[in-house]
Amino acid sequence: MLELHTARLDLQPLGTVHIPAFVVYRRDPDVARYQGWEPTYTTADAERLVASQPDGLGGPGEWLQVAIVERDTGTVCGDCAVRLDDLQPHTAEVGVTLAPAAQGRGIAREALGALVDWLFAEAGLHRVFAHADDRNATVHRLLEHLGFRLEGRLVDADWYKHEWTTLRIYARLAPESRPTRD
Repeated sequence: MLELHTARLDLQPLGTVHIPAFVVYRRDPDVARYQGWEPTYTTADAERLVASQPDGLGGPGEWLQVAIVERDTGTVCGDCAVRLDDLQPHTAEVGVTLAPAAQGRGIAREALGALVDWLFAEAGLHRVFAHADDRNATVHRLLEHLGFRLEGRLVDADWYKHEWTTLRIYARLAPESRPTRD
């Protein structure tokens, strides 16, 4: 079971205890804008997601959602996601989502940084990558701060939420890895 602890946060596999807060921020249109769900996300959707969670990282192609919980308050701030690539060995895709109240406080940097550090140091991965909508400058800055490099832009390559969108691909390699915790 993947559990990580940072100075302020506990990262733990998404479970039923996290569902109420998880659904609230997933229903926020601004949070859902660049994500793979709609703001009509329901408790039943979250229950299905929790029930489908793998133990640990799971197998290639399986997403694991990891709740980000503020240790002092017990507040669910958001989640990180990780998926072992099903085409390349020792490679994973990551993502992060934060509730509006948690944004702008360094929580995404702390949580995703801890997860990426763990993927290199403990899971023995070679490459970690992320996709980001070209318009999501906040995530671009986050990934760059965590040592990810922009590997490319796929112009109008993704038909997403009824429009063509441009994707950015960011990645970091284990040999380039340095702890990202602040």
